[in-house]
Formats: sequence, C-alpha cells, structure tokens
Amino acid sequence: MIEKKKAYIAALTYAIIIGLSFMFVKVALTIATPFDALAHRFTIAFIGVTIFKVLTKKSLKVTKKDIGIIALLAILYPTLFFAFQVFGLVNVSSSQAGIIQATIPIFTLIFASIFLKETSTSGQKIAIIFSVVGVIYIMYMNDIENKNTSLLGSGLILISALVSSLYNVCARNLTQRYSLFTITYIMTLFGFITFNGLALTNHLMNNTIHQFMEPFVHLDFVIAI
Repeated sequence: MIEKKKAYIAALTYAIIIGLSFMFVKVALTIATPFDALAHRFTIAFIGVTIFKVLTKKSLKVTKKDIGIIALLAILYPTLFFAFQVFGLVNVSSSQAGIIQATIPIFTLIFASIFLKETSTSGQKIAIIFSVVGVIYIMYMNDIENKNTSLLGSGLILISALVSSLYNVCARNLTQRYSLFTITYIMTLFGFITFNGLALTNHLMNNTIHQFMEPFVHLDFVIAI
C-alpha cells in the first residue's frame, strides 16, 4: 500500500512538473525565439548542475567508449526531444501538448518490445491501442475545431514523445552503469553547447546578435526560464 501511494505521488508530481514546464515554455516563447529560449534554459540548467557538482564534490567518471554512446544518445535527448517540443509548443496549447506527452510510457513499452524483446501483458497492449487511437483523435479534432492549434504542432509534440521513448529504451544500459547525476550532467552540458551554438549561429546569420540577451529584461521571461 505504501509503495502504491509513492507511485501515485510520483506520477502526480511528474504530471504537475510537465504541465508547469509547458506553461513556462509558452510564456518564454512570447518573448524569445525557440532557439533562444532553449539556449537560455540550458545555460541556467548547466550553471545549476555545475554549482551542485562543486558543492557536493561529485565526480564524473565515464569511459571513452561510453562517451561516444552518450553523445549519440544526446542527439535524441535533449537535442531532438526539446527542439521538437518547443517548436511544437509554438502552435499548440500546453494542455494539448501535455496530453500527447503523456503517451511516452506507452511508446516506451512499444520500443522496449521491439528492441529489447520485452514482453507486455494483454492489459498493456490494450492500453497501447487506446492511447494511440486517443492521441490521433485528439490531434484530428483539435486541428478541425481549434484555430489556435495546428496538425503540424501536434505532430512535432508527438515526435518529441517518440524521441523521448526511444531514448528511454536506448539509455537503459547506461542508467545501470552510471548514476542519474552523471547522465544528467553530461546531457545538460550537451544541450548547453548545442542550443547556444544554434541560437548564436542564427543570430549571426541574421545580424541580430545584440538581441540574444534581450529576453532577460522581461521579468516574465526570467521567471519562466
């Protein structure tokens, strides 16, 4: 009973965090471009995990072989996951995005059965079918009835969910060999380098480098980021 309560609390906490995350991203996107928003989010995140690393004196020990594997996985998460998510949120509501992202555990089951040959119960298979049909229905109905959303935006959010699910399966072996902090730190570093590189390159190409830090003059952006 206690373990079940912990599971419910964890699920509720995760849902709240995801919901607030989408809401804050939507706020940030009213002020900054998608690449700028991602660059600043990962800059702050990297500073945060680095401070935590220094204060706790945690060490990062990764083999040369695994560095290459982690780099490849980092293309999935955080790069593609957050890129598809943020560009999708430009065109869909945070609530709709949250519903689609809730399918990540379902797609993880599918990929695990394909790549890891894990078996699923009949109940899980039924849940998979209903979830996929439900997402398709939501995307279709929102595209017809809601002028503030788009099929493209919903599709991008769905792709981000698929990417996250694929990462969850591919990274399973790494999570057994390395601590959560080690993987989080490296992924955050990768996101920091990638998104700042993309944002700065975009500004240099458009001769708008002076606008890169402008979002920080807006209190809403500072709070959201």
